[in-house]
Formats: sequence, C-alpha cells, structure tokens
Amino acid sequence: MYISDISIYILQLPLTNPFQTGFGRVDSKRTVLIKMRTNSGLIGFGEAAAFEAPLYNHETIDTCVYIIEKILAPVLLDNKICEIEDLNKLFRKFKGHNIAKCSLEMALWDIKSQEANLSLAQKLGGIKDKIGVGESIGLKTSIKATLEEVDERLDSGFQRIKLKITPGWDIQIVDAVRNHFGNIPLMVDANSSYSLKEFPVLKQLDEYDLMMIEQPLNSDDLWDHAKIQRKLNTPICLDESIKSIEHARKAIEMGSCKVINIKPSRVGGILEAKIIHDLCQENDVPVWCGGMLETGIGRAFCIALSSLPNFRLPGDISPSNFFYEADVLADSYQVDSEGFIKVSTNKGLGYEIETDMIERYKVSQIDLTTKL
Repeated sequence: MYISDISIYILQLPLTNPFQTGFGRVDSKRTVLIKMRTNSGLIGFGEAAAFEAPLYNHETIDTCVYIIEKILAPVLLDNKICEIEDLNKLFRKFKGHNIAKCSLEMALWDIKSQEANLSLAQKLGGIKDKIGVGESIGLKTSIKATLEEVDERLDSGFQRIKLKITPGWDIQIVDAVRNHFGNIPLMVDANSSYSLKEFPVLKQLDEYDLMMIEQPLNSDDLWDHAKIQRKLNTPICLDESIKSIEHARKAIEMGSCKVINIKPSRVGGILEAKIIHDLCQENDVPVWCGGMLETGIGRAFCIALSSLPNFRLPGDISPSNFFYEADVLADSYQVDSEGFIKVSTNKGLGYEIETDMIERYKVSQIDLTTKL
C-alpha cells in the first residue's frame, strides 16, 4: 500500500461569534483540509489549522497550502510512503512548517487506523473511553459579557474555564470571575502577551488559586519562564514554546513550566505529540490538549490523542459547532452534562465526513497524483 492521491481543500467557514485573543479578532476562518487516498482505495483526512496571519506562529493558511502543494505532498507521492515513521523521516529535512506537516501525517494516521481495523485512539494506545473538556473564553468587550459566557459554559457542563488575558485586561477579569463563580476550576491564557517587567501582575494572580497561567512570555523565552516559575506559586503551562520533543525536554529540565499544552499541529504531528506525552509522563508533568479552532476533523484527532493516560487535565476540545456555523462531520461529538466527551471506537478517524459541507464551503481545491 502507498499514497496515490492527495487533495487539498481550502474552506471558508463562518464563525458563530467573533473570537478575540491576544493575537487578534477572528470573524470567519479559512482552513485547509487534506484528503489522502491509497492505491488500495483507503481514504484519510487531515487538517492544517493555521490562521490568516503569522500571529500564533510563523505559518499561515497560504504558507501551508504552498508548502503542502509544492514540497510535502510531492515528496510523499514520489516515495511510495505507507508508514507514519517513514513520513516523519522524509519531513525531518524540511525546517519548520509543523502545521502543514501535521495535516498530512493526520491523514495517514486515519488510513493506518482503518488498515488495522482500529479506532484512532486504539491505534495510538489510548486507554480512556471519555475525556474531560474545558472551555476557552476570549477577550470580551466587558466584564458583564465575560461573566455571561462563563455562566453559559458552566451550565453546559464544561469542567474548567480558561480566560484569555492581556496587559490591562487581567486582574480585574480574573477577580470578577473568581468572586462571581467561587471556587470553579479556573486558568488564564496570556498568549505570550507579557514581559518580565510585568511580572508583578503575574505574581498577583497567585492570589486567585488558578490551575495555571498559560504561556505568559514569548515563545522563545524558556529561560525567563524558568525564572518566573521559581517565583510563582501558580503553575506555568507552556504552549507556543513547545514545538518539539527537544523544547519539551529543555523546558522540563530547566523548570520552565509545571504543565504542558500539547497541540498536534504546533509540534508537527500526532507521533511527535505522543512522544512529548510520554516524556511528560515519565517526568510527572501533566498535559492537556489545546485547540486551534479546528473543524471536527482536527478535533477528532485531539480527542483520540487525549485518550492517552497523561492527559490529566481538561482539554480545549469543545464541539466545533460551538464556534462554526456548520461542521464537516456528519455525526459530531457532544459534551455531556458532566463535561465529558466520549472517545469514538469507530475505526479510523471515528466520524463520518460530511462531503457535501466540504463542497459547500470550499473556495478552492488542488489535486495531486503520484507519477509512479
């Protein structure tokens, strides 16, 4: 078996509500879906969950499409690739572009799971049949609007609340939420918005018994994160800083964090994410799975990954219909009243793809075929 065809779909998906983070405001989102076919007829799907501008990392929708079309997909098609490890060996010589790499690796994981007649979670070695889910609350225009959304999400069963913060919108919103809702599981995400000069604000957050402060400093500041972690009672969680197993190893050895957020797209694939998970488990560093405004396809991979044992904290894996007006899954998952999502036991990705929705929201398509 080998990869014979790869299609790249660029979709424009409207959001139910604008989403505001420290990186900017998102009203609708283009995304890139991958459809991979083998010579034996198996079909797998993946997703490149990048953004329009290089704000989260250096990648964008357009760079992903270019890299996939011109470099990564042709390499796969020219080399009769059929194993995950072989794909990663081929991709290793190309620097960066982890989101683009991950999209193709995802599709192959889908195929390999089907080939083994296993669910994706089973193929990964997952042990959980359900996973806890938290919700992320973006930067709002008022404290009142934030409190209303937190209340709504808690009523829906979400197990923890994450507040986006940025300088000037931090202590007051955390104080308001803590005072209004009491001792709920609460964390904050700074999206690299702070610097060492603003450490007094971060130290003040110790007063609010937070689960963690996610990525307070710049993504390349492992040393500075280590310095402030030693002075904080609140655990630091690293997100953007962890792009590979080497970043995770160094962060753990330096004491830069006490928690790691694993996003498959950020680290270049499901295999690298699993390797990071295993390292963290060996060092008793809990992990959880973050979100990138993926469609149901990308989220299905996050659910399967989160079935691994060291994903001990609720992930940002709310159903994609919470933020997209329509999804590309025909039978999307839901959060139950206790804040859990069932891990699919269906083979492969675990969910039926709604191809009509892909066609409806598709703005362009690129088809590539092996020359072998």
